[in-house]
Formats: sequence, structure tokens, C-alpha cells
Amino acid sequence: MMEIFFETKDVFQLKDIEKIAPKTKGITPMSVKDVLQSLVDDNMVDSERVGTSNYYWAFPSKALHARKRRLEELSKQHSEAKQRKMSFQQAIDKAKVGREDTDERASLVKELHTLKEQRNQLKADLEKYRECDPEVIEEIRKSNVTAKEAVCRWTDNVFAIKSWAKKKFSFDNSRIDKAFGIPDDFDYMD
Repeated sequence: MMEIFFETKDVFQLKDIEKIAPKTKGITPMSVKDVLQSLVDDNMVDSERVGTSNYYWAFPSKALHARKRRLEELSKQHSEAKQRKMSFQQAIDKAKVGREDTDERASLVKELHTLKEQRNQLKADLEKYRECDPEVIEEIRKSNVTAKEAVCRWTDNVFAIKSWAKKKFSFDNSRIDKAFGIPDDFDYMD
């Protein structure tokens, strides 16, 4: 379809292209509009709405300039990539200085590995004895106090519901306890 625009170097309306494209280029009439819209979306064909009509055009020089711009852009990206590669290579070479494989370096790396393993072992031992840490014990005591207060609060709630059910439905305590599965020795914690 681009050949129609390039050969004629003219401006067309949709209905003109729908007549010309099937005859000259063998494009099916049903797909002309879709093909034209995809060319407009890809910026290969320009379109403009003038009044109530849409006009379409594409000139060979625009395609040539677009290719030249793209080529310049890609060339610029290529040169920037080369520059980055060179700077990275220089950084790598600079980082390699002083890291040559020597016996001294190998022994230091081995010692570092041994010290890391020892540190991990000490951390594991420290974690083992964490339960004896005074801070952890104090934290457990605080959480126990909070848990005990919560238990008392729920015990109050259970007794309040039992009292309400006893007054509302005239049930005795044993019947309420049996219905709700409350044990006989249910009471506040000391």
C-alpha cells in the first residue's frame, strides 16, 4: 500500500484508497481500512482531519529521513555502548590490580572462609542460649502478664454471659455449663 502513496505522491481520502488499492495492488477491499490504520499507527502514513474528511499521505522523502534519523540514533547508541564497554573494561582491569592469584591471597581467602564459619557457629551457639538472656526473659514475663490479663477478661465475659442467660431464660448453672461445654472447675486464674 505504501507504493500507492510513493508512486502517485498525492493526498487521498479513505474512499479513494479503498477504490485504488484493490485494483492496483490486489489488496482485499475489506482489509484496506485496517492496513491503512496500521500504517498510520506506525507513523508510516500521515493523516489529517479537515472538516468532515480524513486525508492520508506519505512521501518517499519522509521515509528516507525517518531511516536516516533511525540510523543516526542507532549509531549514537552503538558508540555509547562501545564507550560504556571500554569504561567497564577499564574498571575491571583496575579492580584486578592487587587481586592476582598468589599463595598469600589464597591463604587469606581460606582464613576469611574459616573465620566466617566460626562466626556462624558462634551465632548458632548464641541463639541456643538466647532463652537465658535477661532481656528475653523480661520480654516473656511481660507477654505472660498480658496473656493473664486477657484470660481474666475472657473469664469475666463468660461469667457475664452465663449470668445473662440465667436471668433471661431461667436456666440453672449446670444446664448452661453443659450446653456450652464449660467445665465444672472453670474459674479465674491465680
